[in-house]
Amino acid sequence: MGRAIGFKEDGGPVHTVRYRVIYGDTDTGGVMYYGHYYRLFEIGRTEFMRAVFSLSYKTLEDRGVMLPVAESYCRYKSPARYDDLLDIATRIRSFSRATISFCHEIRLVSTNRMLATGYTKHAAIDSTGKLIRLPSILYDALDLEIRA
Repeated sequence: MGRAIGFKEDGGPVHTVRYRVIYGDTDTGGVMYYGHYYRLFEIGRTEFMRAVFSLSYKTLEDRGVMLPVAESYCRYKSPARYDDLLDIATRIRSFSRATISFCHEIRLVSTNRMLATGYTKHAAIDSTGKLIRLPSILYDALDLEIRA
């Protein structure tokens, strides 16, 4: 389902996936409900993980690592409507020993108009909820070194 992996000016990978707005995403006026943009962020993040890290959330969870959202933000610029085809572009915003943040851009495919931008920050925890170090596979995939 992922469409492309590109690189931003800062050198980080960007993964883009397409999504068509379904009727269930919208209100009675045919405008996408604001909360669904976070679901689009999740779709982008999930596909980024698969494409860039060759890793699914399920694989991480099977290894005892959870990545719950610790912080999120969305800036709405223009509404998505029923049956719009959208591009969801995702890249890494920042990394630390125990957190990873993703940036997201949602654009209307037909005009390339920006509809929303935002980010989500995730903390690595174990099954008891204790903060842990991110798995090395994430650093290795991007050739990053995180200092203690």
